[in-house]
Amino acid sequence: MRSFRLTLSYDGTAYVGWQVQDNGRTIQAELEAALLQVTGQAVRAVASGRTDAGVHAIGQVVSFRCETRLTADVLRRALDANLPRDIVVRDVREAPDGFHAIRDAIRKRYRYVVQDGPVRDVFGRAYTWYVAPRLDVEAMQAAARSLLGKHDFRSFEAAGSPRVSSVRTIYDLTVGRQSGDFLDRVNVEVEADGFLYNMVRNLVGSLVEVGSGRREPTWIAEVLAAQDRKLAGITAPPQGLFLMSVDYGW
Repeated sequence: MRSFRLTLSYDGTAYVGWQVQDNGRTIQAELEAALLQVTGQAVRAVASGRTDAGVHAIGQVVSFRCETRLTADVLRRALDANLPRDIVVRDVREAPDGFHAIRDAIRKRYRYVVQDGPVRDVFGRAYTWYVAPRLDVEAMQAAARSLLGKHDFRSFEAAGSPRVSSVRTIYDLTVGRQSGDFLDRVNVEVEADGFLYNMVRNLVGSLVEVGSGRREPTWIAEVLAAQDRKLAGITAPPQGLFLMSVDYGW
Protein backbone atom coordinates (compact mmCIF):
# COMPACT_ATOMS: atom_id res chain seq x y z
CA MET A 1 0.00 0.00 0.00
CA ARG A 2 1.44 3.35 -1.08
CA SER A 3 0.85 6.71 0.64
CA PHE A 4 0.30 9.86 -1.43
CA ARG A 5 0.16 13.60 -0.86
CA LEU A 6 -2.02 15.46 -3.33
CA THR A 7 -2.44 19.23 -3.73
CA LEU A 8 -5.78 20.54 -5.05
CA SER A 9 -7.07 23.90 -6.19
CA TYR A 10 -10.81 24.37 -6.45
CA ASP A 11 -13.58 26.89 -6.89
CA GLY A 12 -15.98 26.12 -4.06
CA THR A 13 -18.93 28.04 -5.51
CA ALA A 14 -20.91 25.00 -6.70
CA TYR A 15 -20.16 22.80 -3.67
CA VAL A 16 -21.57 22.42 -0.16
CA GLY A 17 -18.04 22.04 1.18
CA TRP A 18 -15.22 19.50 1.25
CA GLN A 19 -16.82 16.73 3.29
CA VAL A 20 -19.22 14.19 1.76
CA GLN A 21 -22.82 15.15 2.57
CA ASP A 22 -26.31 14.11 1.49
CA ASN A 23 -27.48 17.60 0.60
CA GLY A 24 -25.28 18.45 -2.37
CA ARG A 25 -22.04 18.08 -4.31
CA THR A 26 -18.76 18.02 -2.37
CA ILE A 27 -15.09 18.20 -3.28
CA GLN A 28 -14.33 14.98 -1.39
CA ALA A 29 -17.01 13.02 -3.28
CA GLU A 30 -15.72 14.24 -6.65
CA LEU A 31 -12.12 13.36 -5.80
CA GLU A 32 -12.98 9.92 -4.41
CA ALA A 33 -15.06 9.19 -7.53
CA ALA A 34 -12.05 10.10 -9.69
CA LEU A 35 -9.78 7.91 -7.56
CA LEU A 36 -12.17 4.98 -8.01
CA GLN A 37 -12.24 5.56 -11.77
CA VAL A 38 -8.45 5.74 -12.06
CA THR A 39 -7.35 3.07 -9.56
CA GLY A 40 -10.38 0.78 -9.45
CA GLN A 41 -10.33 1.05 -5.65
CA ALA A 42 -12.58 2.76 -3.11
CA VAL A 43 -10.09 5.23 -1.65
CA ARG A 44 -10.72 7.52 1.30
CA ALA A 45 -9.33 11.02 0.78
CA VAL A 46 -8.44 13.06 3.89
CA ALA A 47 -8.07 16.83 3.48
CA SER A 48 -6.03 19.13 5.68
CA GLY A 49 -9.20 21.07 6.47
CA ARG A 50 -12.91 20.69 5.77
CA THR A 51 -13.64 23.87 3.85
CA ASP A 52 -17.25 25.05 4.09
CA ALA A 53 -19.77 25.68 1.33
CA GLY A 54 -18.57 28.38 -1.04
CA VAL A 55 -14.99 28.43 0.30
CA HIS A 56 -12.16 28.08 -2.22
CA ALA A 57 -8.68 26.55 -2.13
CA ILE A 58 -5.43 27.33 -3.91
CA GLY A 59 -3.40 24.71 -2.05
CA GLN A 60 -5.60 22.18 -0.26
CA VAL A 61 -3.55 19.12 0.71
CA VAL A 62 -5.06 15.64 0.67
CA SER A 63 -3.65 12.34 1.89
CA PHE A 64 -4.72 8.91 0.66
CA ARG A 65 -3.41 5.35 0.39
CA CYS A 66 -3.93 2.89 -2.44
CA GLU A 67 -2.38 0.04 -4.40
CA THR A 68 -1.34 1.27 -7.83
CA ARG A 69 1.54 0.90 -10.23
CA LEU A 70 0.96 4.35 -11.70
CA THR A 71 3.68 6.94 -11.18
CA ALA A 72 2.74 10.04 -9.23
CA ASP A 73 2.73 12.20 -12.39
CA VAL A 74 0.57 9.75 -14.35
CA LEU A 75 -1.78 9.57 -11.38
CA ARG A 76 -2.01 13.36 -11.31
CA ARG A 77 -2.88 13.61 -15.00
CA ALA A 78 -5.38 10.76 -14.82
CA LEU A 79 -7.17 12.23 -11.82
CA ASP A 80 -7.27 15.66 -13.39
CA ALA A 81 -8.87 14.20 -16.52
CA ASN A 82 -11.65 12.67 -14.40
CA LEU A 83 -12.46 15.71 -12.27
CA PRO A 84 -14.84 18.60 -13.00
CA ARG A 85 -13.27 21.72 -14.47
CA ASP A 86 -13.65 23.66 -11.21
CA ILE A 87 -11.25 21.26 -9.46
CA VAL A 88 -7.63 20.84 -10.54
CA VAL A 89 -4.88 18.55 -9.25
CA ARG A 90 -1.76 20.67 -8.91
CA ASP A 91 0.60 18.01 -7.65
CA VAL A 92 0.79 14.36 -6.56
CA ARG A 93 3.80 12.93 -4.77
CA GLU A 94 4.58 9.84 -2.75
CA ALA A 95 4.48 10.47 0.98
CA PRO A 96 6.02 8.74 3.99
CA ASP A 97 4.04 5.75 5.16
CA GLY A 98 1.25 6.88 7.46
CA PHE A 99 1.21 10.49 6.22
CA HIS A 100 -1.99 12.19 7.40
CA ALA A 101 -3.06 15.54 5.94
CA ILE A 102 -4.67 16.77 9.17
CA ARG A 103 -2.43 15.40 11.93
CA ASP A 104 0.89 16.15 10.22
CA ALA A 105 0.15 19.79 9.26
CA ILE A 106 2.27 22.31 11.15
CA ARG A 107 1.03 25.57 9.58
CA LYS A 108 -1.82 26.74 7.36
CA ARG A 109 -2.25 29.99 5.47
CA TYR A 110 -5.54 31.58 4.42
CA ARG A 111 -6.40 34.66 2.40
CA TYR A 112 -9.66 36.55 2.71
CA VAL A 113 -10.59 39.04 -0.03
CA VAL A 114 -12.81 42.05 0.62
CA GLN A 115 -13.95 44.36 -2.17
CA ASP A 116 -14.75 47.82 -0.85
CA GLY A 117 -15.80 51.20 -2.15
CA PRO A 118 -18.91 52.68 -3.77
CA VAL A 119 -18.98 50.42 -6.87
CA ARG A 120 -19.68 46.70 -6.49
CA ASP A 121 -17.69 44.28 -8.66
CA VAL A 122 -20.34 42.17 -10.39
CA PHE A 123 -17.75 39.71 -11.69
CA GLY A 124 -16.10 39.10 -8.32
CA ARG A 125 -19.21 38.40 -6.29
CA ALA A 126 -18.36 34.66 -5.90
CA TYR A 127 -14.81 35.40 -4.72
CA THR A 128 -15.04 38.50 -2.53
CA TRP A 129 -17.09 40.06 0.25
CA TYR A 130 -18.41 43.43 -0.89
CA VAL A 131 -18.35 46.17 1.76
CA ALA A 132 -19.71 49.55 0.72
CA PRO A 133 -17.53 51.95 2.75
CA ARG A 134 -13.90 52.26 1.77
CA LEU A 135 -11.96 50.54 4.54
CA ASP A 136 -9.14 52.06 6.58
CA VAL A 137 -6.43 49.48 5.94
CA GLU A 138 -3.95 51.11 8.32
CA ALA A 139 -6.43 50.86 11.20
CA MET A 140 -7.12 47.22 10.36
CA GLN A 141 -3.40 46.43 10.31
CA ALA A 142 -2.92 48.17 13.66
CA ALA A 143 -5.74 46.08 15.14
CA ALA A 144 -4.32 42.89 13.62
CA ARG A 145 -1.03 43.27 15.50
CA SER A 146 -2.71 42.40 18.80
CA LEU A 147 -3.68 38.99 17.38
CA LEU A 148 -0.13 37.90 16.62
CA GLY A 149 1.37 35.21 18.81
CA LYS A 150 -0.10 32.54 21.06
CA HIS A 151 -3.55 33.31 22.46
CA ASP A 152 -6.87 31.76 23.38
CA PHE A 153 -9.01 32.61 20.34
CA ARG A 154 -12.33 31.55 21.89
CA SER A 155 -13.85 34.93 21.01
CA PHE A 156 -13.39 34.09 17.32
CA GLU A 157 -14.61 30.48 17.37
CA ALA A 158 -18.02 29.68 15.93
CA ALA A 159 -20.27 27.18 17.70
CA GLY A 160 -20.77 23.73 16.25
CA SER A 161 -17.27 22.27 16.13
CA PRO A 162 -15.74 22.30 19.63
CA ARG A 163 -12.03 21.64 20.06
CA VAL A 164 -10.09 20.35 23.06
CA SER A 165 -8.26 23.69 23.20
CA SER A 166 -8.99 27.08 21.64
CA VAL A 167 -5.35 28.21 22.02
CA ARG A 168 -3.60 28.83 18.71
CA THR A 169 -0.48 30.66 17.51
CA ILE A 170 -0.76 33.19 14.69
CA TYR A 171 2.63 33.67 13.02
CA ASP A 172 1.61 36.22 10.39
CA LEU A 173 -1.43 38.44 9.90
CA THR A 174 -1.32 41.16 7.27
CA VAL A 175 -3.89 43.53 5.79
CA GLY A 176 -3.06 45.13 2.44
CA ARG A 177 -4.80 46.98 -0.35
CA GLN A 178 -4.55 45.68 -3.92
CA SER A 179 -5.42 48.36 -6.45
CA GLY A 180 -7.00 47.37 -9.77
CA ASP A 181 -7.98 49.22 -12.93
CA PHE A 182 -11.15 50.62 -11.38
CA LEU A 183 -11.87 48.50 -8.30
CA ASP A 184 -9.79 47.77 -5.22
CA ARG A 185 -9.41 44.71 -3.02
CA VAL A 186 -8.37 44.41 0.60
CA ASN A 187 -6.52 41.16 1.27
CA VAL A 188 -6.29 39.74 4.78
CA GLU A 189 -3.69 36.96 5.02
CA VAL A 190 -3.23 34.87 8.14
CA GLU A 191 -0.88 32.01 8.92
CA ALA A 192 -1.16 29.91 12.08
CA ASP A 193 -0.42 26.51 13.56
CA GLY A 194 -4.13 25.74 13.31
CA PHE A 195 -7.54 27.37 13.14
CA LEU A 196 -10.79 27.06 15.06
CA TYR A 197 -14.13 26.67 13.27
CA ASN A 198 -14.80 29.87 11.25
CA MET A 199 -11.88 31.58 13.02
CA VAL A 200 -10.59 33.36 9.91
CA ARG A 201 -14.03 34.58 8.87
CA ASN A 202 -14.73 35.82 12.40
CA LEU A 203 -11.39 37.62 12.55
CA VAL A 204 -12.10 39.29 9.22
CA GLY A 205 -15.61 40.31 10.27
CA SER A 206 -14.11 41.95 13.36
CA LEU A 207 -11.31 43.68 11.43
CA VAL A 208 -13.88 45.10 9.01
CA GLU A 209 -15.64 46.65 12.03
CA VAL A 210 -12.39 48.51 12.66
CA GLY A 211 -11.75 49.34 9.01
CA SER A 212 -15.22 50.82 8.59
CA GLY A 213 -14.69 53.13 11.56
CA ARG A 214 -17.29 51.53 13.81
CA ARG A 215 -14.61 50.36 16.26
CA GLU A 216 -11.20 51.56 17.36
CA PRO A 217 -8.15 49.33 16.65
CA THR A 218 -7.75 48.67 20.41
CA TRP A 219 -11.18 47.00 20.45
CA ILE A 220 -9.75 43.82 18.89
CA ALA A 221 -7.44 43.26 21.86
CA GLU A 222 -10.41 43.74 24.21
CA VAL A 223 -12.44 41.14 22.33
CA LEU A 224 -9.53 38.69 22.35
CA ALA A 225 -9.10 39.05 26.11
CA ALA A 226 -12.83 38.68 26.83
CA GLN A 227 -13.01 35.13 25.36
CA ASP A 228 -16.65 35.73 24.40
CA ARG A 229 -17.80 35.17 20.81
CA LYS A 230 -20.79 37.50 21.29
CA LEU A 231 -18.46 40.49 21.62
CA ALA A 232 -16.68 40.00 18.27
CA GLY A 233 -17.82 41.08 14.83
CA ILE A 234 -19.98 39.18 12.36
CA THR A 235 -18.84 36.07 10.52
CA ALA A 236 -17.63 37.17 7.09
CA PRO A 237 -19.36 35.30 4.23
CA PRO A 238 -17.64 32.21 2.82
CA GLN A 239 -16.98 33.28 -0.76
CA GLY A 240 -14.07 35.56 0.09
CA LEU A 241 -12.05 32.82 1.80
CA PHE A 242 -9.20 30.91 0.15
CA LEU A 243 -7.04 28.17 1.69
CA MET A 244 -3.65 29.17 0.27
CA SER A 245 -1.19 26.57 1.53
CA VAL A 246 -0.45 23.93 4.14
CA ASP A 247 3.05 23.38 5.51
CA TYR A 248 4.32 19.95 6.62
CA GLY A 249 8.01 20.80 6.86
CA TRP A 250 8.88 18.77 3.77
